[in-house]
Amino acid sequence: MCSWRRSLLALVMVSALAAAAAAERYPGLGRAATDREVAAWDIDVRPDFRGLPAGSGSVAQGQVVWEAQCASCHGFFGESNQFFSPLVGGTTADDVRTGRVARLKDPAYPSRTTLMKLATLSTLWDYINRAMPWNQPKSLSADEVYALTAFLLHLGHVLPEHFVLSDQNMAEVQARMPNRHGMTLAPSLWPGREFGTSGRPDVRASGCMRNCAGEVTIASQLPDFARNQHGNLAQQSRLVGAQRGADTSRPETAAGTQARPAGDPAQRVDDRSGSGWALAGQYGCTACHGLAQALLGPSFADIGRKHAGKVDYLSARIRSGGVGQWGPVPMPAQPLGEADANTIAAWIAAGALR
Repeated sequence: MCSWRRSLLALVMVSALAAAAAAERYPGLGRAATDREVAAWDIDVRPDFRGLPAGSGSVAQGQVVWEAQCASCHGFFGESNQFFSPLVGGTTADDVRTGRVARLKDPAYPSRTTLMKLATLSTLWDYINRAMPWNQPKSLSADEVYALTAFLLHLGHVLPEHFVLSDQNMAEVQARMPNRHGMTLAPSLWPGREFGTSGRPDVRASGCMRNCAGEVTIASQLPDFARNQHGNLAQQSRLVGAQRGADTSRPETAAGTQARPAGDPAQRVDDRSGSGWALAGQYGCTACHGLAQALLGPSFADIGRKHAGKVDYLSARIRSGGVGQWGPVPMPAQPLGEADANTIAAWIAAGALR
């Protein structure tokens, strides 16, 4: 038996023993997962295509699904809108022949698309299957995922327009991926040599938990006159995700926090238990909406100005979702109770201020 199979078997046995021990220690807590529940989670597709469900889909079928569920975010031709990176472009017929995307080494080429970087077809299929569309993940059938994958590869000039992709010919298509030889296995994820790796793990370190400092001492600080030398960092941070740059247009207070005038729309209110802003963060609304800055969607302040006082309307929109009011990117329905939706809506309708 291969070493990685032995390791996997040992892990399964240890997990089973741990579960049994937990059941004895905490009687009546939890239960064994059913076969159906395990199957619902067991959807991974590996590079050797193990785990693929039976099914098929044509390029033409993929175009229909694409235009209905994908084009609003990713463009009709995979060029994507202003928020998302392009999926298609930058690959050539010569790349399909060699398995290496030449433009990845060209610093003059303006972008790095998904098809330029993608090495394994299973990765594309698996991601579409488990994560798309972003507002209804796992809602696509296996045939729709095959069709969408075929359509994307057709846009990238990898597959002809009449091709039908299925679990039976995925390996054949893998041999045509433009960057199929572009992935390195040199930094081993684990010690085994079964996947052609060096046999050495990619991380080797020793713990450092001795002589730790008792407290952090700030040794230097950027003076106020230099804070804004390169423009306001808060306006230069990326638009997706929770990271935000510091507002360098204002000096810091003695405690190291941003000094803001009362009523500033950018004033955060995370410390207020049960506030609209705190609930918006709890339910993930802040991933797409900034307090005073538009991200994937409009800012809370802009929504408040447009729909001032409309608590019932905003609460209904939060719970039902929608598209078209602020652009083509859809907002999924939010799984929260009526009371929390009303709290967020009332906060927005009042101007999203402290």
